[in-house]
Amino acid sequence: MSRAARLLLVLLAAVLGLAVAAPAQAAGYRYWSFWENDGGSWTYATMGPSQSRPSDGDVEGFRFAVSADSKDATKPRAAADFDAVCGDTAARDGKKRVAVVIDFGTAADAPDGETPPKARTACARVGGDATAADALAAVAEPLRYDSSALLCAVSGYPRTGCGEQVGGQERQQSPGATESSKKSGGSLPSVGVLAGVAAVVVLGGAAIWQAKRRRG
Repeated sequence: MSRAARLLLVLLAAVLGLAVAAPAQAAGYRYWSFWENDGGSWTYATMGPSQSRPSDGDVEGFRFAVSADSKDATKPRAAADFDAVCGDTAARDGKKRVAVVIDFGTAADAPDGETPPKARTACARVGGDATAADALAAVAEPLRYDSSALLCAVSGYPRTGCGEQVGGQERQQSPGATESSKKSGGSLPSVGVLAGVAAVVVLGGAAIWQAKRRRG
């Protein structure tokens, strides 16, 4: 293999290496995530609040933030402590007590023109068959949902929007979209990478042409 050909291969490998190493531009979604108490710590809920039926003594958490998916979701900042929230609420027959932790998130996650309220906790005393959504409604109205039953607003926050995309170049989707569609990472090479490859090809071709001309 000629020196020019070897140089071309080295340059091309370097450019392709940069393309692989460059991080994909991730898209986040601004939405309310739902959490459950698991031994005093927060666990991302496996079902929505309208399907979950907590028991007396359970703790449910809601956090507003920007995240890509459940693995990236931000937990409520308050501890999952039932006694701290419901310790002064007496038990009643036919009712259950559910500690509700509401974290409105940070200013960085807030929609433009809105300021997140301070995080708060409340003890919801609801019927025995009530869902987590019922417990939230008992202490944090008004709530807002979209047509797919995605929780959009708690205590009126945020005023508008529901699961909108923040950043990235992908088509807008709600957090209810399939996990595979968010994790595929199948983005096209950037313009800079393509330009670099083209430049390598041009330079390599010129080097080979010059080498052949010298040999001629």
